[in-house]
Amino acid sequence: MGNHGSNLDDILAEDMHHWYNKFMKESPSGLITLFELKGMLNLKGMSQNAAGYVDQVFFTFDMDGDGYIDFVEYIAAISLMLKGEVNQKLKWYFKLFDQDGNGKIDRDELETIFLAVQDITRNRDIDPEQIVALIFERVDVNNEGELTLEEFIEGAKPHADIMEMLQKMMDLTPVLEIIVNGRDG
Repeated sequence: MGNHGSNLDDILAEDMHHWYNKFMKESPSGLITLFELKGMLNLKGMSQNAAGYVDQVFFTFDMDGDGYIDFVEYIAAISLMLKGEVNQKLKWYFKLFDQDGNGKIDRDELETIFLAVQDITRNRDIDPEQIVALIFERVDVNNEGELTLEEFIEGAKPHADIMEMLQKMMDLTPVLEIIVNGRDG
């Protein structure tokens, strides 16, 4: 996790009033729209996949589906990513990966998300093709070429290397730091 984890632990440890002020500074209305989130992340010049990934992240965070991320949803999402249980994180990852919403993820969906994450975070330590191949080799035991939520969770958890790669690939610390500290922060 490097020093990103300690920065976000410090951020979360700050009192809620300070945390709320940071949120309101970036979004004075108290609500973040998808357009505002993309503006915060400064997505100019990003790939179509990266923009699509941000859409997925937004709709996953927008828990009540009203088209906005409010402060409560914002805190809940950050807490999940930083302190959530393994099963909770795997469910959240799965929801992000399942781009077409059919309840299953295939190789293309997984690779598309991993490439998009790399485009946003600029972290290219792990080859997306390699992790996708490894996940499907170990987790897709019936060789259907797609995974259900249950297969994904039960298949990924016993493999420390897959869990570590997923955690590295899906580390949204740089994105959270942009949101929390502002574009210049």
